[in-house]
Amino acid sequence: MNRRQLLRTTTALGVAAPTAAAASGAAAAPGAAPAPASAQDLSRPLRVHVVMFDGVEELDFAAPYEVLSAARFFTPRPVEVRYVSATGARAVTGAYGTVVRGLRSWDPGAADVLVVPGGGYARRDDPGVWAEIDRGTLPRALAAAPRPGLTVAALCTGVMLLAAAGLTAGRPCTTHHRAGADLRRQGGLVKDARVVDDGDLVTAGGITSGLDLGLRLVRRELGADAAAGLEEMLEYEARGTVWSA
Repeated sequence: MNRRQLLRTTTALGVAAPTAAAASGAAAAPGAAPAPASAQDLSRPLRVHVVMFDGVEELDFAAPYEVLSAARFFTPRPVEVRYVSATGARAVTGAYGTVVRGLRSWDPGAADVLVVPGGGYARRDDPGVWAEIDRGTLPRALAAAPRPGLTVAALCTGVMLLAAAGLTAGRPCTTHHRAGADLRRQGGLVKDARVVDDGDLVTAGGITSGLDLGLRLVRRELGADAAAGLEEMLEYEARGTVWSA
């Protein structure tokens, strides 16, 4: 279904397509509100990179990818979402055996939003978050990624990869409830919330919170109308508390 067909369908359902004035920009600093739409170049794509690795949880990477990819139907701003790997263009195998091919090479300088999913945290000897922490390549790449204009987001135990990179120390954040104590021990200021928005760092809880993380990022970057349209299309209402700086 192309954008014109989808907008015709959603208008019939009572969901209005957003105007350019409804879109929002990325947060520039921790705790800062998104820039108003008038300050954004709506012809420049919102570039989202979802970080992949062997053992990644399927729903962790699929939910935010789906939400952010579908956002293009509800905003005049182009949206580009891609899977990337810090170990080069290759295929990865998810926690339940799903093989994802066609990953792009790591280039956070070409992204506006990085999304880091989790997976494999309960099985330390299997592929997943622990293996990536032990290897060190992805945490080092994440540690070097932050720059002005980039929002780093993570969900579930992907937040522990940010912790290993030193990105959550002293920052409000959340993760899967079973990893919360580990996140606190590593200096994270863990909040009892579904999503924690601390400006250029946005984190979310357990596996299904990828939907809520995606909707929060859409609301911040593209506006409330885009998020409302997505909820109607997905037949899903954002749930839980959003803690915001």
